[in-house]
Amino acid sequence: MNSALRASIIALMTIPNIITIGRLIIVPIVIVMIMQQRWGAAFVLFVVAGVSDAVDGFIARRFDMRSEFGAYIDPIADKALLVSIYVTLAIVGAIPSWLAIVVVSRDVMIVAAVLLSWVMSRPVEIKPLLVSKLNTGAQIAFAAFALAANAFGAELAGLEDVAMLVVAALTVASAGAYLGGWLRHMGS
Repeated sequence: MNSALRASIIALMTIPNIITIGRLIIVPIVIVMIMQQRWGAAFVLFVVAGVSDAVDGFIARRFDMRSEFGAYIDPIADKALLVSIYVTLAIVGAIPSWLAIVVVSRDVMIVAAVLLSWVMSRPVEIKPLLVSKLNTGAQIAFAAFALAANAFGAELAGLEDVAMLVVAALTVASAGAYLGGWLRHMGS
């Protein structure tokens, strides 16, 4: 390996980026745990992934370890985790399929819009919106609840349907907000 390549790899391997790559590695393990109905392990790994997301962001900001690579890989890791969890939970019947379809459709729409704008030489910058942060929080909380319900028999005292509707509504609102911003960008 030449020294320029080695230096580039070392520059990418900041502590936050290593934590994010670890989160990406956890994703298939969580999926396997869900498919094998090893709910306790799936829940613990999901919590570890969630905590790692907060930790890598804190370290990147606090110690000025932000990087362009990290700016791309962190949301990819987040989406890989959430989309995979929702699809897998739907496959095993732990959540309704319609909810997984709503969650996945939003992310597919956003990726398609970004790619289309790039292909049209009109790249759009995606910035986290308040509604998308609320959406991500609700999606994470509901996925954690679904895992905990199976692992420990936790219940929301009949509020599961309300929680699902909140996740769906925030997901649709977030998709609409990004679509509106994208349309304004493409029309300008």
